[in-house]
Amino acid sequence: MSSSADAHEQALEVAERLAPLGPVVVKRMFSGAGLSIDGVNFAFVIGGTLYFRVDDQSRPAYEAMGLEPFRYDRPGRTVTVGSYYEAPDEVFDDDEVLCDHARAAWQAALTASRARPPKRPRVPRRRAAG
Repeated sequence: MSSSADAHEQALEVAERLAPLGPVVVKRMFSGAGLSIDGVNFAFVIGGTLYFRVDDQSRPAYEAMGLEPFRYDRPGRTVTVGSYYEAPDEVFDDDEVLCDHARAAWQAALTASRARPPKRPRVPRRRAAG
């Protein structure tokens, strides 16, 4: 099984455990799988690791636990995505802890999505007559 398929399977298992929060949708993304509620992405699984969306209020708790932000390699550099952090080990042992972290991650993602300006409609470029 590919790592993308493994990530999707792991995300489906997490989504099942998050049933108390409502319907969690799992979608394939890049080489992983994203989790969303009501169209708001709040977590993803990639490389066998679950990452939650964080904000300025929740990030210090993740840092205090020694958890790392999501990172990926680009040619010549490593990109750090400070808005997603590794999930703590406790979420894999306790559904209530998992739901608490997921609820906070969803709230952080929801707040961030509301803070973004709305997308402007894309206007097609006109070709010069000639």
